[in-house]
Amino acid sequence: MSDERVPIAAPPAAAPLPSGGRALRRRDFIKLLGGGIIVLFNVDLLDLAAQEVRTNGYPADFNAYLRIGNNGRVTVYSGKIEMGQGVVTSLAQMAADELDVSVESIDMVMGDTDLCPFDRGTYGSMSTRFFGPALRAAAAEARAVLVALAAEQLKRPKEALAVEAGVVFVASDPKVRVTYGQLAQGQKLVRTLDGKAVAKPLSRFKVMGKPHRRLDARAKVTGKALYAGDVRLPGMLYARLLRPPAHGATLKGVDTSAAAKAPGVVVVSQDGMVAVLHADPEAAESALRLVKADWEVPPPAFDDETVFAHLLEAGGEGEEGEKRGDLAAGEKAASSLFDGTYEDGYGAHAAMETHTALAHLANGKMTVWSSTQTPFPDQQAIAAAVGLPKEQVRVVTPFVGGGFGGKSGARHQALEAARLAKATGRPVQVCFTREEEFFLDTFRPAAVVKIRSGVDGSGKICLWDYHVWAAGSRSAEQFYDVPNSVIRTYGRWGGGTPKMHLFATGPWRAPGANVNVFARESQVDVMAAKLKADPLEFRLANTSDKRMRSVLEAAAKRFGWKKAAAPSGRGVGVACGIDAGTYVALMAEVKVDAATGKLRVTRIVCAQEMGIVINPDGATMQMEGCLMMGLGYTLSEEVRFQGGKILTRNFDTYEIPRFSAMPAVETVLVKNDELSPQGGGEPAIVPVGAVVANALFDLTGARLHRMPFTPARVREALAALRKASS
Repeated sequence: MSDERVPIAAPPAAAPLPSGGRALRRRDFIKLLGGGIIVLFNVDLLDLAAQEVRTNGYPADFNAYLRIGNNGRVTVYSGKIEMGQGVVTSLAQMAADELDVSVESIDMVMGDTDLCPFDRGTYGSMSTRFFGPALRAAAAEARAVLVALAAEQLKRPKEALAVEAGVVFVASDPKVRVTYGQLAQGQKLVRTLDGKAVAKPLSRFKVMGKPHRRLDARAKVTGKALYAGDVRLPGMLYARLLRPPAHGATLKGVDTSAAAKAPGVVVVSQDGMVAVLHADPEAAESALRLVKADWEVPPPAFDDETVFAHLLEAGGEGEEGEKRGDLAAGEKAASSLFDGTYEDGYGAHAAMETHTALAHLANGKMTVWSSTQTPFPDQQAIAAAVGLPKEQVRVVTPFVGGGFGGKSGARHQALEAARLAKATGRPVQVCFTREEEFFLDTFRPAAVVKIRSGVDGSGKICLWDYHVWAAGSRSAEQFYDVPNSVIRTYGRWGGGTPKMHLFATGPWRAPGANVNVFARESQVDVMAAKLKADPLEFRLANTSDKRMRSVLEAAAKRFGWKKAAAPSGRGVGVACGIDAGTYVALMAEVKVDAATGKLRVTRIVCAQEMGIVINPDGATMQMEGCLMMGLGYTLSEEVRFQGGKILTRNFDTYEIPRFSAMPAVETVLVKNDELSPQGGGEPAIVPVGAVVANALFDLTGARLHRMPFTPARVREALAALRKASS
């Protein structure tokens, strides 16, 4: 595609389908596409999706996956969405390499429930790991079909042919050739993926593994990229909804009469939803201020300071997970024992784009353009909300302006827009204000981790008794050589236990992993300091995991690590972790203003091993983005609340990192081509809190046990250290 093309299609209106609005079946889809060479797959062939089909009732039907058109262009249909993570480019690279075409000849159609294969959603750094191999297989199948057609047309055996840039030619006589477009011309050839076509080995990669500029870059920097809030339809209304002052509040009475008298205002009060709508969004906002509501707000059960005691009480007996050896034996073998408690408050997703949706009901079919990470689950929820069969609901996902997990489950905007579109008979847009975004967010849950650990006389970790409340065990898995260890979780991930939280919680970039690694790597540093051991050497002495050792050594080499026990006064730290199959090690340098408590990270090195790297540029961008976002949860991001009342309402009280606060960042991609591609969207964020805490300890001797490390908490820790040493 040229620089001017927007790689994700988002039609400005609900296009009529040849199926008459029913779910597209194989025959209908081929008619819609108008021929060419199409490779289909059955969702049951994908183990990860098969259970979803059986559980949620999605049809195990064939759906278009990849198509070579008469013009030679290749279209990839993916249920994944693009929210800034770069899969629109990496997936195109995979298809291009297997087909032997340029990346620019690939068009991506993503997140459209009428056009794309069923997908559970875009999260967990799974797009490249799990969708990528299936896409490569489909592309390899398509290439095999094209070569077979070329052999027939050129009257040569397949073995005599070569392919380059979408052209099949006789290897010994390149002038005898035929293009993919010519081969597809007049064809209505459909193949079902059977797994027999063999994907390329690493040695034959031409596109994968090479840096490639993002396909969405120009569209985004020039403003041509389309987001849900950019879609406009004739006669559309902008909606503003009445929101409670606190979670758990009960609406005792409402008066919408004044708003209803305002010119052009439409009022909808239906099943607890109260909304005012107008063709002008500012007029809708003004009308909302005319609505009078009487709320009953329950007294605060706990707040952002007392929540940790509440979690410990509400967590129940817990569930035992990963276990090795015997804890009693580990404690008996220990020459030193260590007890640590680590805490983290609630966090908001704070994506640049607030939750937005536009819904339109026409000819019995509801079309919703929505900023979502989960278009297919949204389709099912919308259908239930408006009383339509799922096949009569189409969800189209344009570019998404950041999600981080926050747009994977909360779908208020889509449900509200759909209900209002049905009630008014007109297209309706619901676009959250920043205050609504904070209030209705599915926050990263507050969490507590308690660890009892021990080392023996030879400096080996012999005991690891790990308990975590509300965060689950992601990235807490043991890679240190500890013979006696256990992980116990309370409330499961995100507080699955009832009454654990007063408001919705949900996934937040590497859910639970950030606090787990903060706790584990802080505790490891505590043990190293007690033994007066260099923190890097202590880690290397306690892990035989080759991949972990490789990233630790790579980070140390780039950082220029000098061996010393902490606290050394230098302000340097190390931390490592595993997430989404990827290994990461960070090293950082910090400075602190003792008078104000302001902590500043001046340098950070990230070494990451993620198997085969499809797009090194994209992987580097992901690493850098993780580090920047990680500094936010580490230093400043925390939701304040009193009971169900959210006190944090905008960026004046929820501080995210500014460019001026960014340290010097260096990234290292550690080569491991023996492993298939692993996740890259989340791993580098996981150890950020730990590496900063460890660097602060190395600088000052003060150990922080609660994130974020606000100036007030840093000052308090420094004061406690001075008092203890006096």
